[in-house]
Order: sequence, then C-alpha cells, then structure tokens
Amino acid sequence: MSTAGIDLGALARSLRESRSFVAKADIAEVVKSLGIDTGAIAVGDDCAAIPDGDGYLLFAIEGFINEFVASDPWFAGWCGVMVNVSDIAAMGGRPLATVNAVWSDGQDGALPILEGLRDASRAFDVPMVGGHSNLRTKNSQLALSILGRAKKLLTSFDAVPGDHLVAAIDLRGRYRDPYPNWDAATSAPTARLRGDLELLPEIAEAGLARAAKDISQGGIVGTATMLAECSGVGAIIDIDAIPMPPGVGMERWLQTFPSFGYLLAVGPDQLDAVLARFHTRDIAAAPIGIITQDLAVQIEFDGHRETVWDLSDRPLIGCAPVSATSHIEIPA
Repeated sequence: MSTAGIDLGALARSLRESRSFVAKADIAEVVKSLGIDTGAIAVGDDCAAIPDGDGYLLFAIEGFINEFVASDPWFAGWCGVMVNVSDIAAMGGRPLATVNAVWSDGQDGALPILEGLRDASRAFDVPMVGGHSNLRTKNSQLALSILGRAKKLLTSFDAVPGDHLVAAIDLRGRYRDPYPNWDAATSAPTARLRGDLELLPEIAEAGLARAAKDISQGGIVGTATMLAECSGVGAIIDIDAIPMPPGVGMERWLQTFPSFGYLLAVGPDQLDAVLARFHTRDIAAAPIGIITQDLAVQIEFDGHRETVWDLSDRPLIGCAPVSATSHIEIPA
C-alpha cells in the first residue's frame, strides 16, 4: 500500500478542497433553493425510496459532465447504466429498467454514446425502455434515470456509533485516464458483474448491514462524509486499512470513482459475515474505520488524526438526519 511519506494534514486539506468535495457541496445549495423539507422526505440517499406493497420502488438519475461525454462517449454511455445500477444496489435493490436523454450534433455524434448504453444495458441485463433524444444540438449531453425495487432497504440514514465502516471495492481493473474512474467492469464477464451486484440486496435482506452508500465522485472520504451527514454521526477512517491496488498513490485513490465500490455501516456481530460474502467473490473488503457519535469525519494514519470535514460547523450536502422509515409517501 502506497502510504509512505504521507503528510496527513496536507492530505486532509487536499481532499477538503478537491473538485470532488466542492462538487458534492454544491448539492446543499440545490436542496436549499428547491425548498426541500429534509425533515419530511428522505433526501440525500442514492435513490428515492417509495413504499410500494411489501417493498420499495427505487428511483434515481445521473447526469454527466459534457467534457467527459465528448472525450469518451462510449464509456460515458456505459457509465450511464453502470452508475445508476450501482445506486440501486447501494439501496439494497435490483434494477428494473432505465430511460435516457441523449443530445448530440447528428447521428454520428450520438452513435458511440448509444453503443455504450446498449452494451451496458446488455451486460447488466437492465432493459432500456425509453427516453428523449435531440440530434441537432452543438454539445453532446447525457443523462439517465433508473427504476428499481428493494425488499429491504439499505439507507444512508441508519449508521450508528460503534458500527464498522466497511469498504468493498473491486480492484480487478485499471484507470480510465485522464479521469479518476477505476474501471473494473467493461472487460469483466457479464455473469460476474451481475453476481457481484446481487451481493448488496442479499446483505440487505439478511439484515447484515445498517446502512450503505455507493462510492461516487466524492471518493471514499467524500462518500463517507455524505453517509455520516445523513445519519447524524461522524467517522474515523484509517487510510492504511483501505483496500487499494498496488502502485497507486493514496491521494489519487481517495478521490477515485470505482466501478464497483461501496461503503457499509456494519455492526460488530455482522462484520465477519459481510466480509466473507465479498471475499467469496474476490472483491476486496475491509473495515476501514468506525462510526462515531461526534459529527467530524477524520482520517487516521500512524497514530495521528486530521479532520477532513466538520459537519457540526458546515454540512456537505445539506441533508439533515431523518429516519429510514420516513421515505416519501405517495398519496393514493
């Protein structure tokens, strides 16, 4: 593990000021401007969870930066499906279908995006059932929405002090330069992709984890901060315990967006069972820290600690703690 010569204070400051943290902090302004009552509706999770019969419908959307779509259009299309499917899994669900919005300058500009969407739809076995297209615009743009279903939820709101913070990441990949994407999916067998994603709903239904979140553009520490904010807790993260591929620098890895990466809040009695499920499928998984009662997210190394984000001083995404049972109710 590449931890030699780490300046923990400089690392904490670099993460706090990084593009990934700044982008997540923008969410707070959006929540405020929309006037969303975070005390009544569970906002801040990977998906909206809508009670439906004996389970939940899961509803999510992802949009992509224009420069990413322009520079790697096939992979952008692939990611459109992949990250939405990952959000569904993070909530303990299984995907049902997706719809897309694709804008481009002509059919030739749209084709690689559409091919990426098609290839990922087939790989993850998630049907594309509709969308919106505009082939007469200057810039290529992409957004995708997904519907899924969960029997039992994993949320961002139920981590409690004393839980282990577990990171589960598929390290069998490589960077998709120049972006911070760790691609362990595009060359993987489709049966493996689908089986790996099934781990999350299985863990939810077995009651083995209290909370979970997909490791997103915020990286490991940013994602942990969002999870802590929603649960009204803090976290201490031992960066030396984080699973990572050989030859990768710690600062880069902490800001990486893995194609398969999750953080889970797991009680002490369930830790071994959760780790075993990931290890059985050759996915790196380890307890990387502990959930705490205070509202600080700290990184720890070699006996020293530094605060990356103090939620008591400033929220990151502006989502106050709510109960997992308070997900939006839809009138009959």
